[in-house]
Amino acid sequence: MHFDHPELDRRTLLRAGLGAATVAVVGTELALPAAAHAAPGADLDWIISCDEWAARPPSGALSVSAIPTNKIILHHMAFPNVTDYSEEHAKQLARDCQDLHMDSNGWSDTGQHFTVSRGGHVLEGRRGSLERLEAGDRQMIAAHCPGENGRAIGIENEGTYVTEAPPEDLLDGLVRLCTTICRQYGLFAHDIFGHWDFRETQCPGATFYREFPAVRRRVFRELGTDLGDVPARRWPDIWRFVGGPVVRLAQQLLTLRGYPVPVTGVFDAATVAAVQDWQARNGIPVDVDATLTAATWETLAPELDQRDSGVGVLAAQTMLVSKGYAGVTATGEYDHPTRAAVQDLQRLHGLPPTGKLSTTTWCALVGGVVRQSFRKH
Repeated sequence: MHFDHPELDRRTLLRAGLGAATVAVVGTELALPAAAHAAPGADLDWIISCDEWAARPPSGALSVSAIPTNKIILHHMAFPNVTDYSEEHAKQLARDCQDLHMDSNGWSDTGQHFTVSRGGHVLEGRRGSLERLEAGDRQMIAAHCPGENGRAIGIENEGTYVTEAPPEDLLDGLVRLCTTICRQYGLFAHDIFGHWDFRETQCPGATFYREFPAVRRRVFRELGTDLGDVPARRWPDIWRFVGGPVVRLAQQLLTLRGYPVPVTGVFDAATVAAVQDWQARNGIPVDVDATLTAATWETLAPELDQRDSGVGVLAAQTMLVSKGYAGVTATGEYDHPTRAAVQDLQRLHGLPPTGKLSTTTWCALVGGVVRQSFRKH
């Protein structure tokens, strides 16, 4: 379980403007515009509501985001991998999680929007999330990932998946939930990311993360999405309100391009200035929050192979190590273990296993989604 998530997303407040970012609510009494994407008459009775699992009332007012939801972020709970798959266990799990978040973390309610048990039961987390899902307009501001709490639906998955994969029942429940969220909020399977794509953490676990391409493919099929509607590359849209290994890699690539930024994984002022300068120099719209847009990523990421060495190779190796490739050492030399790891990554995402770091391979490496991954069966 996570202990590092402030409840009110400062980025949400700043982006929307003072006084416009949130709607304070108590319980589920909300006043919002009509849904923009929601499927009319969506059947959500299979999701166990806060009332049904006997949630405690929030300790304070909750808030609704005033900005669009643009992604789903998956987590693991770092709870034991139990073999009790019953609905009663799932309800107790939700109560235990809420107690932890309210009593230990000091939050006003459960941090995530939804929870999936190992038995595949889906439960509402933060109160109001189910009502907002039904409306499909704006989400509750949560506490699952700083910088993303106002624009990403957070899903906690019961268990610990650093070395063990989730059970099929959990994956089935997760796919059903993600498909529903996509339908209601107008999202796609390529909008599904992991916690560590935006934060310094082991969550969602290296073994679970390897399941993400398959999870996305299942959601893609359930939605009936046309392959032509999938962008060639959907990069993680990191910006100055997030941190972690993807930020560290971006800093290494900026260093490669001549910017003296500290490689810390913290999106500091020097990184903001470097990103914005790079955008200006390359004719890319300069983003006020230094968002690494697709054009920014694609001009930063160098094409590399076994003949190369240096900071770019080091950046790739560091990311591979963080994703569980234990045989890789961050030396800056494009050695055989590095090439083998890149080939494994390429196979996982439906790419030709060339062992070369093409732009598309970089996208998959940094946590993005590539169109080819949806062609694999």
